[in-house]
Amino acid sequence: MQNFITRPYGVFFAKATLFLLALLIAGCSAVRLGYANGDTVVYWWLDGYVDFNGDQKSWVKADIDKLFAWHRTTQLKDYAQLLATIQQRVQHNRVTPADVQADFAVGKKSAMLMLEKALPALSNLALSLEPQQIAHIEKKFASNNEKFRKENLRGTQEDQQLVRYKKVLSHAEYWFGDLNAEQERQIRAASDARPLDNEVWLQERMQRQQDMIRMLKRIQAERPSREAVTAMLKDYLARSFEHFTYVEDQEFFDATNEGMARMVALIVTVATPDQRQHAVRRAQKWIDDSLVMAAR
Repeated sequence: MQNFITRPYGVFFAKATLFLLALLIAGCSAVRLGYANGDTVVYWWLDGYVDFNGDQKSWVKADIDKLFAWHRTTQLKDYAQLLATIQQRVQHNRVTPADVQADFAVGKKSAMLMLEKALPALSNLALSLEPQQIAHIEKKFASNNEKFRKENLRGTQEDQQLVRYKKVLSHAEYWFGDLNAEQERQIRAASDARPLDNEVWLQERMQRQQDMIRMLKRIQAERPSREAVTAMLKDYLARSFEHFTYVEDQEFFDATNEGMARMVALIVTVATPDQRQHAVRRAQKWIDDSLVMAAR
């Protein structure tokens, strides 16, 4: 259920490692297959931003392989335990907004642990970037932002609310199966009750991107020590888990998180016993897959 409250971070370093967690919490129906090929997916995903040169390719692949090996042997059992806890709450219809917020905090902590483990590799990558590669990242950011505008800033506010609601409904149906008209009405009301300002999200992601580009250009120009680069990246990633414009938009972000938590709790509350069993079975498959992958 945490995919309802996951924020769109948009940080390419962070996404590379968060991909591992996302396979387990973003509604993927082929968790084991996706995880088994995750190292390759992450490599090509990063390459789409950086455009690796011949010298970088081999050691970047090796670093990603090491990260996956560490994650598989140390983290997957914890994910299975978190899923089992959520599963029990859903089964007994005991999910509150506070529970949702707490589960998200656990997921965020796990993602931060993954990023800290990846920091040495990320520092090496940042130090190796050439000016044309940083320019390539800038171009990719611009393309992503244009896509965001097309998908999220078209039409009236009501149009944008409908687009957002359809995404929520898709996730809800994945977990609980077919919903009736009254359930859909209540979920739509909870979705629409959340603050909506996609311009804020766009400005926040652009601020984050600009900060990253400034940081990478500074590293490329000044060639600081690896320890200094690691400290810079750690600070950047920590801020990415909050919001780069949090001071200016604190009320919006806080209200968004609270509204999302209330919506998730409502979805569980309005589900029928059969629908909750559907969600329990979904969660069990993820638990089983996590334990099988951890044992490999």
